[in-house]
Amino acid sequence: MSGLTRKNLINGAAGRPLAATAVLIIYLILIFMFYRNTPIYHLFSQGAGTHVNYEKAEVINIQKELISRDSDSGLDVGYQEVDIRILTGEHKGQVMTVKNYLNYTTNIRARAGSAVIVCIDTASQDAYDVWIYSYDRGPFLYIFALLFIAVLCAIGGSRGLKSVLGIIFTFASIVFLFIPMLYRGYSPALAAVGVLIVTICVTLVLLGGFSPKTLSAVLGATAGVAISAVILVVALSITHLSGYSTNESDVLIQIAGRTHMKIGELLFAAILISSLGAIMDIAISIASAVTEVYAGNSKLTAQELFRSGMNVGRDMMGTMANTLIIAFTGTALNTLVLIYSWNVKYYQLLNNNLIGIYMIQAVSGSIAVILTVPLVSFIAARLIPVLAAGPQEQDVAE
Repeated sequence: MSGLTRKNLINGAAGRPLAATAVLIIYLILIFMFYRNTPIYHLFSQGAGTHVNYEKAEVINIQKELISRDSDSGLDVGYQEVDIRILTGEHKGQVMTVKNYLNYTTNIRARAGSAVIVCIDTASQDAYDVWIYSYDRGPFLYIFALLFIAVLCAIGGSRGLKSVLGIIFTFASIVFLFIPMLYRGYSPALAAVGVLIVTICVTLVLLGGFSPKTLSAVLGATAGVAISAVILVVALSITHLSGYSTNESDVLIQIAGRTHMKIGELLFAAILISSLGAIMDIAISIASAVTEVYAGNSKLTAQELFRSGMNVGRDMMGTMANTLIIAFTGTALNTLVLIYSWNVKYYQLLNNNLIGIYMIQAVSGSIAVILTVPLVSFIAARLIPVLAAGPQEQDVAE
């Protein structure tokens, strides 16, 4: 390899950490701008000096309980009088006696030694009400999260760790960047597209590094998101569905009156975000397959590489689309059970807002996944041979 080519490659490799650092700094600045300085509107505002806190507590003793087993649900229903010790917050160390009611929706049976979360509704320093809110599930949730990370890293090695970083980045982007942008009145549609593109780039670069495979996957996934967006715009427009068609619209309208949030576009953003994972999954899978095929035989033409990508994609698109539809069906299971039990008529069912939203969500995401296959196959079949062979061709020419 000539000195010029080697120097260019070294400079390019050295510049990647600097570019990544610059992107990270810009990202943190955006989070600081949008999250830290975004005022949060509380729908149920409270008077001066009043506040509600949720604190950890331990059940010390059961003074009294009147509980029976419900024959239909199998749940224990009734009430208890229990002594608890507050473990955190301004009342830390205090022992209190509280009543704990067990019913179908709030069913926390306290036992001596149980760790629980209590709600403390404070009106003044000496006037407050305390009740058991839930079991303290925090330690168990942390254990499950750590178990997931351990399994991912054990099987995936360094790539598993990078996958964890990608998940953290995606979560942070939605919570600390996307949602504050909605509060500030930015278009949910444009904000979703922007955040998703950034998420695609960062996540796939973390997984695949700076490589032709990653570039192909990024371009293909971005094209898939664009296709999904177009399909959504058309589908929501034709069916007259929007953020106002959801069950939460009444509450969101009140919040929008104080925050200028654009409720109508929230449904578009929600459906677009829900299909991102499947689009990225199939994009990186196809790009990896084309890369491996080319590595095994670098004499293959772009058309042959395209066919290889399509063959792999055809095996994946059916299961991926099925996965999306099953996942969306799972989220709507309670609604489907109610519809079945109410013997809803066909035309009523077909034109129900929730059913329409679920169908558009499943179908638009599946179409985007399916069309991502030929897009990534086409891009990878042309980019990977050119970019992978670039340095060698330069050596021969010089």
